[in-house]
Amino acid sequence: METFNNVINSGQLVLVDFFATWCQPCKAMHPILEQVKSVLGDRIRIIKVDVDKYGVTASQYRIRSVPTLMLFRNGEVLWRTSGVVDKAELLATLDPFLI
Repeated sequence: METFNNVINSGQLVLVDFFATWCQPCKAMHPILEQVKSVLGDRIRIIKVDVDKYGVTASQYRIRSVPTLMLFRNGEVLWRTSGVVDKAELLATLDPFLI
């Protein structure tokens, strides 16, 4: 099984959704992320990290609110935001990072 660090340290663009199961905005973000994945396909990997199950990872990245989205490539944080981001805004934000 891949570890979080293995995934974010890959050369692939990885969007991490830090979420909680009890969080309503997180639930709103889920279909948006699915739509973004359907548009971008293999050009990006999207993973979800439950902050309640993986508190150590969440605290390592100073996650203070959910949802928090972070974009990684080669272990480097390229972008970060908290709150719900609509599909068009997220696609526009990700576009410059796509190869």
